[in-house]
Amino acid sequence: MTRHRHLPNDDDISAFRDALKAAGVRPIATNQADPGKPKRDGKAHEARRNAAVESSAPQSRGRTSDGRVEAVRPSEYLEFSVPDLPWRTFSQLKRGQTAWQAGLDLHGYTLEEARAELESFLRDSAGQGMRCVLVVHGKAWGTTSDFPVLKSHTNTWLREWPGVLAFCSAIDIDGGTGAVYILLRKRGQ
Repeated sequence: MTRHRHLPNDDDISAFRDALKAAGVRPIATNQADPGKPKRDGKAHEARRNAAVESSAPQSRGRTSDGRVEAVRPSEYLEFSVPDLPWRTFSQLKRGQTAWQAGLDLHGYTLEEARAELESFLRDSAGQGMRCVLVVHGKAWGTTSDFPVLKSHTNTWLREWPGVLAFCSAIDIDGGTGAVYILLRKRGQ
């Protein structure tokens, strides 16, 4: 097989163009395809587009839910992992042998502020390629409830977050049952 192409001469090009003309082929008048559908109503299309943009604007609600929170005790050990996470990786995380690269303290935040901060922190950490982070949620009882509100909500939120492979309560030196180590999904995983 040869890599040299045969370049047509002027007679070949003229013969080709004459054949196209004889077959009734004509140049395209516009650069856009005609799908055969009626064109959209510009105003209705613009209204739908504006509604979609407004609905995708950041609101107080994020990716995590606010309901269906299972109450946990202040000293309860938290742990979660996706089913296919290697046992050794989760075991190292539980023993505090996976170095955490960034931390977030949720003390003093309202529930909505804590959720927004946690989501932002997880998004930023994953964006920077961090593998393990620490979140301090505390063990304080809620003023209007009989369980640690931030701890219980953090437990639920982290289970819902798609980039979290595993989390568990920290070892005593890093906050014990008032904090969690979070193992984040690697990019492309």
